[in-house]
Amino acid sequence: MAEQTFSLTFQGYWREENKAGIPEGSGVYCVYTCTLKQDNTVTIHKLIYIGEGGNVRKRIAEHPKADWDVWRGHLNRGEELCFSFARVEAQNRVRVQAALIFRHKPPENSDYKWDFPFDKTTINASEKTALLVTSFTVDKTT
Repeated sequence: MAEQTFSLTFQGYWREENKAGIPEGSGVYCVYTCTLKQDNTVTIHKLIYIGEGGNVRKRIAEHPKADWDVWRGHLNRGEELCFSFARVEAQNRVRVQAALIFRHKPPENSDYKWDFPFDKTTINASEKTALLVTSFTVDKTT
């Protein structure tokens, strides 16, 4: 494996009730707490989880009930869950997810939070990047 740079274009934000609108496709996703504003936009409050899947819409929908319960445990009064999505080719999904987790340390992720087993990885993120560092590099730790 060699040093690599990934450019991610995050789409979103889909509220939990609209999660069926999340694109089908290979990529990474972020789970946030948010509130709906009167103009039908959302205010993002907290990043709670970063995941990956071959079909992100299906992966989110099929998360076990226990995961949803834990995610909802982060909600304050008036908040709901929101999601963002960035396309990533299948062979790079885990590496990109790991870099995002290592850099941001969401409370509900455990893998890759304290170690990064991949070669030097640079992430450049754009568009719907609330609470994400948009440009960073992670070096292999193990």
